[in-house]
Amino acid sequence: MLPKISAFALLCGLFCALFAHDHGQRKIVFPDVPGYYTLKCDFHQHTVFSDGNVWPNIRVQEGLRDGLDAISVTDHIEYQPHLADIPHPDRNRSYEIAAKAAEGTELLVVRGAEITRGMPPGHCNAIFVEDVNKLMVEDPMEAFREAKKQGAFTFWNHPNWIAHRSDGIATLTDMHRTLIAEGLINGIEVVNEDTYSEEALRIGLDNNLTLMGTSDIHGLIDWDYNVPAGGHRPVTLVFAKERTFEAIREGLLAGRTVVWFNNTLVGREAYLKPLLVSSLSVSAGKALTNRDGATTVFEFEIENSSDANLIVENLSDFTLHQHANILVFPAHEKTRIQIKPRERKAVFQMKLTVLNAITAPDQHPELVLDLRLGE
Repeated sequence: MLPKISAFALLCGLFCALFAHDHGQRKIVFPDVPGYYTLKCDFHQHTVFSDGNVWPNIRVQEGLRDGLDAISVTDHIEYQPHLADIPHPDRNRSYEIAAKAAEGTELLVVRGAEITRGMPPGHCNAIFVEDVNKLMVEDPMEAFREAKKQGAFTFWNHPNWIAHRSDGIATLTDMHRTLIAEGLINGIEVVNEDTYSEEALRIGLDNNLTLMGTSDIHGLIDWDYNVPAGGHRPVTLVFAKERTFEAIREGLLAGRTVVWFNNTLVGREAYLKPLLVSSLSVSAGKALTNRDGATTVFEFEIENSSDANLIVENLSDFTLHQHANILVFPAHEKTRIQIKPRERKAVFQMKLTVLNAITAPDQHPELVLDLRLGE
């Protein structure tokens, strides 16, 4: 039986604390997967041009420090608490400053904004737009239609936000169903800041929406996500054919994403499983010996090339010699394991469940690693 989510959460918290992202740098690192680049993206951020606390160039500097491939500054269109101090009739201004600051770097800055309305529809981000000003219309449905006309990718922000849902449970309304049916909402945040919504994940899976995770940062990334102590911002990993604006947009519209937050990965199995497989590599093993010669206890080395401290449960038909059946493959480290299969084979199959990876509510992906003996 798979662990309940409460036990899973305790495990994640424990191992995140014990093995905090300490591989010598703060950049977020995940391997590419077959056929795609794994691009690290944060498409929900704010500046002083709405209710944030920093100038847009700070968002660029933070993105570069975190090794991101793409960001979007998505200031609120309608909510403008700093307007008396920073009047800006052109709602594209924060994007323009950020894009200028990113010139000469590899960071892609996507034009975007947050459509900020009461529920329904609540708050939604439209990215890859051409002109934010044209979204400033009274009818919210017309704002979404204008975004689609401009070629936007639009996603529903924090559907579990208690300011809009006092029970914290993401719930579809008739307006959201209409927006989805008309292709005016393409994605949904399953993670926003420090909250994870199982209900939003279910909505995303059931309605073919792209799964998103964002920082929704208003202050400083380092402070809000405790980066100096090993924390990290939530990001959306987009599996793109190229490192270009259009390839990222295509990957988002195709739903090729995995969310990374708080040492946890969330995504459809079709994309999460290849990422996990690409993250783990096994070196050729050897038989251990005792005074009488070789034994049927075999040692292998498993390397984890991702930022996730992968918490796994051994489901194989053999037990482990040095570990319990729940163990950790720390980020960017090699872990030696010893197995007790009772007989010698050229290849052993190690079946694992990755407990801090989620493919659906209460579901975790299973992997099979081929453990090969050396000559």
